[in-house]
Amino acid sequence: MLRVIFMGTAELACASLEALSQDSGMQVVAVVTQPDRPKGRDLKLQPSAVKELALRKNLPVLQPEKARHESFIQILRELNPDLIVVAAYGQILPQTMLDLPRFGCLNVHTSLLPKYRGAAPIQWAILNGDAETGVTIMKMDAGLDTGDMLATVSTRIEESDDAQTLHDRLAQLGAELLMKTIPEFVAGKITPQKQPEGSTYARKITREDARFDWTKPARDLWNQLRAFTPWPGAFTFQAAQPKPRLLKIWKVEMAPFHGKPGEVLSADRNGIVVACGQDALRILVLQREGGKRLNAQDFLSGSEIKAGDYFD
Repeated sequence: MLRVIFMGTAELACASLEALSQDSGMQVVAVVTQPDRPKGRDLKLQPSAVKELALRKNLPVLQPEKARHESFIQILRELNPDLIVVAAYGQILPQTMLDLPRFGCLNVHTSLLPKYRGAAPIQWAILNGDAETGVTIMKMDAGLDTGDMLATVSTRIEESDDAQTLHDRLAQLGAELLMKTIPEFVAGKITPQKQPEGSTYARKITREDARFDWTKPARDLWNQLRAFTPWPGAFTFQAAQPKPRLLKIWKVEMAPFHGKPGEVLSADRNGIVVACGQDALRILVLQREGGKRLNAQDFLSGSEIKAGDYFD
């Protein structure tokens, strides 16, 4: 039986942990995840999604503040792992840890490497209007997503996809590919392949990335909304006194109208049409800061937005 240590934190990793825990040929001897972090308005400590799943499955959980500390690496060494599997863990592992298992460390990365190395490959693939993305299983080295590739699987990015739907699909595809790859890899049936040239980097998303710049083409903003749903959520500002009002935008469609970027061209039960650098967007669902999500008709019944106004 293969002794496996699993390292993951985000929801993305749960499908892979679920699959590993159900395989009769593998024993998950420990689950390593980030420490509980304060969340919400009351800032209560909350466990990671991976920790919650591990506890439900009665798997031992380790939560080092820094996985690279020698004292923690010694704990892993004593577990005598055959393999370490990493998915959305959140820390770069040192070479001493990568060298621990006899079969090394495998990573489940949600892009077709070498494209979109880094923290947010799903969001950047949608933001850039890519037609497809996928999952790469790689043998880790000390770099940032630079290890040799073992297997890939691709999927189309549908126009109906946002970051959440694509995340869920890639999580499942990654788990399936992982479980197919591990037996073939440990049996020596897979020769790791160097990544080709042409790498790109998918940096971590910030809240400001989701702010609409109305000088951009409507299609770019449509991609931006999809990329940043559900987090951090696309937003703009409505001119108002004493200060501009923040509006979150949740659903739009492109419209073949023209005007000055940011200008409200119409506001009625059919939506709020706002001019972009090219074409326009019809806002269908939006939200005042601190308010509820509303369709445009309900939103307009309690808000003074009219043609000729400007969003910034």
